[in-house]
Amino acid sequence: MNIERYINHYYNKHQINKQRSVHYLSNDQKNSKEDLPMTFNHQNELVRKTIAVLESFESGNPEAITAYVHPDQYIQHNQALLDGRETMLGALDHLKGIGTKVSIKRALVDGNYVALHSVYHFHGPKIVFDIFRFEDGLIVEHWDNLQEMVEKTPSNHSMIDGPVTIKDIDKTEANKAFVKSYVENILLGNNPDLLASYFDGDTYIQHSPHIADGLSGLHAALQALKEKKVEFQYTHVHQVIGQGDFVLTVSEGQFDGQHTAFYDLFRVQDGKIAEHWDVIEAILPEEKRKNTNSRF
Repeated sequence: MNIERYINHYYNKHQINKQRSVHYLSNDQKNSKEDLPMTFNHQNELVRKTIAVLESFESGNPEAITAYVHPDQYIQHNQALLDGRETMLGALDHLKGIGTKVSIKRALVDGNYVALHSVYHFHGPKIVFDIFRFEDGLIVEHWDNLQEMVEKTPSNHSMIDGPVTIKDIDKTEANKAFVKSYVENILLGNNPDLLASYFDGDTYIQHSPHIADGLSGLHAALQALKEKKVEFQYTHVHQVIGQGDFVLTVSEGQFDGQHTAFYDLFRVQDGKIAEHWDVIEAILPEEKRKNTNSRF
């Protein structure tokens, strides 16, 4: 993983969206072209810092963590880890020793939040969402969700492949609201009759490892869970992070009798949900947690 190469790619693929970004940026800044380079530079700087931190897991070099993670105010929501920056620094030798590799596929920046969609290689490949929150240029908070990578899927897509270029920056807020309404109405069950309105017919690319493409594939998977009497329920949406046509939701619920964290990434196209990736992870019981922070 090369930071500069990734950042250059990230920046270049956003160039085409600069003109369309003006209206979205007006929430926090003057609606002028002069503000755009600074905004994009700021976004890229946040991405660069998060990538550098993850890259340290491979190299064992503590410089990025020391430079970019707050020394006293790092809140860790991965409950398998102790709170604070020192825990991260203390794990570097072990992570390097077991040959950890991180391949980042997607990055979203939403205000002071950066979400990364990656493949981690340690004790086998895993699909991971990481969310970092910044204050004054330093990382102060972190959430994540991990799932073993499944090689063979009903859709014949992998859990990580698909588009990476962010489009429609000017539609960010509308897309976030649209996806949140989908999760609330359909996944939380507030108004399930609206299901078809969120999709363009049966056109729906699915990366969830046990579900086929299309609404028909989703329906078949849910029916199979019902027949097996497997509980699958979303109960609360905690975070909605978006940039352009990509929106990540962080939700809480139950799956197969376990308290579960659901991270769902959606791609919106022409006002409809076109593609979906997810990572599902059981939440540790209290007696196994190493910090007292909420999972969410």
